[in-house]
This record gives sequence, C-alpha cells and structure tokens, in this order.
Amino acid sequence: MNVSREFAISLDNQDPLKHFREEFYVPDNQIYFDGNSLGLLSKRSEKAVHTLLESWKKYAIDGWTSAEYPWFYLSEEIGRQFAPLVGAKPNELINTGSTTTNLHQLVASFYKPQGKRTKILADELKFPSDIYALRSQLQLKGLSPDEHLIQVKSSDGHTLKTEDIINAMTDEIALIVLPSVLYRSGQLLELDTITKAANERGIVIGFDLCHSIGSIPHELSHWGVDFAFWCTYKHLNGGPGSVAGLYVNEKHLGREPGLAGWFSSHKEKQFDLENILTPALTAGAYQIGTPHVLSLAPLIGSLEIFSEAGIHAIREKSLRMTDFLIDLIEVELEDFQFQIASPIAHHARGGHLYLTHEYAASICKALKTEGVIPDFRSPNGIRLAPVALYNTYEEIYRAVHILKRIMIEEHYKKFQNKRGVIA
Repeated sequence: MNVSREFAISLDNQDPLKHFREEFYVPDNQIYFDGNSLGLLSKRSEKAVHTLLESWKKYAIDGWTSAEYPWFYLSEEIGRQFAPLVGAKPNELINTGSTTTNLHQLVASFYKPQGKRTKILADELKFPSDIYALRSQLQLKGLSPDEHLIQVKSSDGHTLKTEDIINAMTDEIALIVLPSVLYRSGQLLELDTITKAANERGIVIGFDLCHSIGSIPHELSHWGVDFAFWCTYKHLNGGPGSVAGLYVNEKHLGREPGLAGWFSSHKEKQFDLENILTPALTAGAYQIGTPHVLSLAPLIGSLEIFSEAGIHAIREKSLRMTDFLIDLIEVELEDFQFQIASPIAHHARGGHLYLTHEYAASICKALKTEGVIPDFRSPNGIRLAPVALYNTYEEIYRAVHILKRIMIEEHYKKFQNKRGVIA
C-alpha cells in the first residue's frame, strides 16, 4: 500500500470532484473531519439564505406565492430534490420537521398494534433519540416499552448481523425501525435484504437515514421500504437546525397521517379552512406545521451541488478516502493501541471511520488543539469523516501524522479523558 504524501497529492490532482471544495467555507488552518455531525457552509447555501430573506423584505406576505422560491410550495419543491439521493419518486418525499418529530409522525401513522402483533423492533446501537421516540409512542398506546420494544443485540458492541435482525422478525412484530448506517461504527446495513425479509413477513419497515443520506446512494422505492426519515445538517450541509426530510412509499399515500396539522392538507383545499382534513395525496400529508422558510433556504444551494456532483461519484470518492485513511492508520498508528471498529468491506462501510482507544476523549481534545476536528462518541470512540465534497487526501495524510505525533509525545495526557458538554 502507498501511504506517502506524494501519493495523497496525486490522488487530489486526479480527483474529479476537487473543484467542489471551492464551493465551501473551509475553516482556515483546520482539517475538518466532523462533517458527519455538521457539514460546512457552502457559498450557494449562503446565497440562498440571502435570497429568501430578500423575498421576505420585498414581498412580505405575498412571498408565499410570489417569491422567487414560493414559500407555500417550498417544502414540496425541496423534497422532490431528494429523489436522486434516496431513490424515490418526487411525490414520496417532503422536506419538513426535524428527525425526531418526523419519526414520531411516521410511527403514529404506521404503528398499528393488533392481536399478537404489538411489538416494535429496533436495535441496541441506535441513536438514543430514536429510542426515546419509540418508547414514548408505546407509552401513548398504553403499552410497556420494556415489554414491547425489542432491540436486536450486537455481538461485538459495534456492528449488527443481518441474520440476527431477520431472526428477530417474529409474528409479534408490528413495526421495524432501524438505522441505515450505525452512528458510532459507521456500519452500513444490508437495507435491501432486511427490507425484503420484512416485506415477506408483512411487517412495516422504516429507516433512519441520518448518517447515510448525502454520502451513500439509496433505492428506497425499488427495495420496497415503507418509510424513511433523515436530518439535513450532516452530509447534506444544510446548517444547524436545518429542516429534516421524510419518505413514504407511494403505496401508502392518500391516507390520513397519524399526526394531522395545517400543512397536512391538500394544497387546493388548505385555505377552504374546513374542520375536516383533506390530506395531501403526496408525502406532503405528513407535514404538520408551517414550513420553516429560513431554515429550508440553505438546502436550495446545497442540493444544487449534490445534483452537479452526483451521489454515485460522491460515494466512490468517499470509499477511496476512507480506504486511504485505513491504510494510514494501519501503517502509522500500529503501535498505539487504536482499533478500527468500522467494517472494512465497502458494502458494509458508511461515510466515516470509527476508532476506539482508551484515551479517546483526551485524544480528541489534543487533536483539536492541533487543528484537526474529530468527533468523540462515548465511551471510547473517535469518529473521522473525510467528506468527498470538501476534504482532500492530503488532509487525511496530515491528520494521521498529527495524530501519530500526539501519541508519540503523549500530548493527549495533558487533557482530562472525559467529554465536554457537547461531544
């Protein structure tokens, strides 16, 4: 394997996506490897925010229909632009809410306990917010979360086995909610195989795409996924608190949502102001409230970039970058007790790497003082996410050598080995 600086520079020179780095505000004197937590601001997103602000200034209330991007239809319009990223039809998508409110909406809509089918299947490695939502939905139904929430166990604490997930699909399961990519280890689940098994058993299945959308292609409609939901501030670079998205398979459209609201309405009926909802015939029915126009704005610019770059080219570069990162870690850090807890195989690896180390928290602090921005995850994990749109191979080379120097000089021992308020 070649892990030289010259090789890294040659990879950058040959990179067909390299010009997209100029689209982003990359922090000076930093190597930013935390795009799987918060993506960087693009110049196009900045421009879109100013455009939406200007439309408010210029049109006032008429901005709902007369602005350059009419606000009344903005959630639907942006939602349609997710189609090539998730492999869905435009009418199956809507840009609305937050990750967890969308999960609440979808579970309220699709969890229908009947007879012996009363349980929800999840996993023990899922991001805790999803578990909070699932438990609260069970409590709202008067059911015990301890009894009715089944969580697939991990044999190694980092990954899940497809056969364990499928074996847990008993005739007591009414709903399945799983992550596409595990937020710690970065394992990419076999979504098509898992979905097929759920469909064969008549179980409704949905996926949390927070750690895959924008870095990995999906084929939700082709696979037969019932629903999915995601945030937009990680790989999609929509900004802190940017509006989330959801997908509902076409076969479920036309029904009333579990949680109805003002913007669940059919657009042509909404201002009839009737007391009985006429739901939209698209995924727009799963909206609840008024679109958050200024928080939608950055996605206008960001999704333009994704359209030009192409999700398959992004995935190809992402895998090359994490391959190079793995090679460097194995060569340069072999004496320092790091373990790569992410899958090595391409088909099972997401867009970031997860290293474990006894002093992970203090190592992350030391890296930040050296201008490398990682992400700590309890209890002992370091996430590194070289992002295809704005990171370089040469940055990967420098980051690993900075980490090696920190370990040789024991610089990390200057810091307390515990997380900050935000990790």
